[in-house]
Amino acid sequence: MKFAICNETFQKQPFHEVCDCAARYGYDGVEIAPFTLAESVVFITADQREEIRKTAANAGLEIVGLHWLLLTPDGLHLNCADKHARERTQAYYREMMLLCADLGGTIMVHGSPQQRNWEPHELYQDVFKRTVEFFQECMETAQSCNVTVCFEPLTHAETNFINSARDAIELIHAVNHPNFQLHLDVKAMCGGEFEMPDAVIRKYKDVMKHFHANDRNKRGPGTGDVDYKPIAEALKEVQYDGFISVEVFDYSPDPETIARESIQYLKSVFS
Repeated sequence: MKFAICNETFQKQPFHEVCDCAARYGYDGVEIAPFTLAESVVFITADQREEIRKTAANAGLEIVGLHWLLLTPDGLHLNCADKHARERTQAYYREMMLLCADLGGTIMVHGSPQQRNWEPHELYQDVFKRTVEFFQECMETAQSCNVTVCFEPLTHAETNFINSARDAIELIHAVNHPNFQLHLDVKAMCGGEFEMPDAVIRKYKDVMKHFHANDRNKRGPGTGDVDYKPIAEALKEVQYDGFISVEVFDYSPDPETIARESIQYLKSVFS
């Protein structure tokens, strides 16, 4: 099993320090939130991209890809009724795919809950149709960049659009492209599914291409009440061969402790 950690865990630490810490504790990869690099990815030069890639490689790490995609710049939205906003977001999405490829990554996790919410006065089928069209029109770039977009179901507490793996599968089938697949997140599964995480993993094994490890308390794996043993057994049973990336939303007590304790726990349950 390959383990990675999301770089925003380290807040404002330089990327080389992130990589040094991840490598020191035995991670295999690092996953990047674009807003930690620049307000807009278009400002990241070719030289800077090469430096980021080399920094990870020199530490013995793979760059898994990107996540938390639409936080910046302001005004991005996946499926709003404003056609201009959607087209602007689409153009930015393609730029992120190019960045992902330049960094050597192959995965883009689409969470971004606020930037996919739909308004109560809208019809769901209209929002769904706009979402399908958005991704279908990005897939040519995704394919040429060898990037797979993995859509993340999130709970009702976070967003009102795509709250379960079943919802996500409907979207994946509608987009109907090999570069558009499923992402599963432990925290989200604990709050948004009708089945236990291990059952969700088994049910959707054929389309699950990426995985985030955390706990329902928004901290690292092993810090709360989620039992990871069934999760680990399910991932091994379905022969999941992608990365398991640590993603937290509570950065206490400190990044280094999170990194160290998370991988120690994951290695213990996957051993």
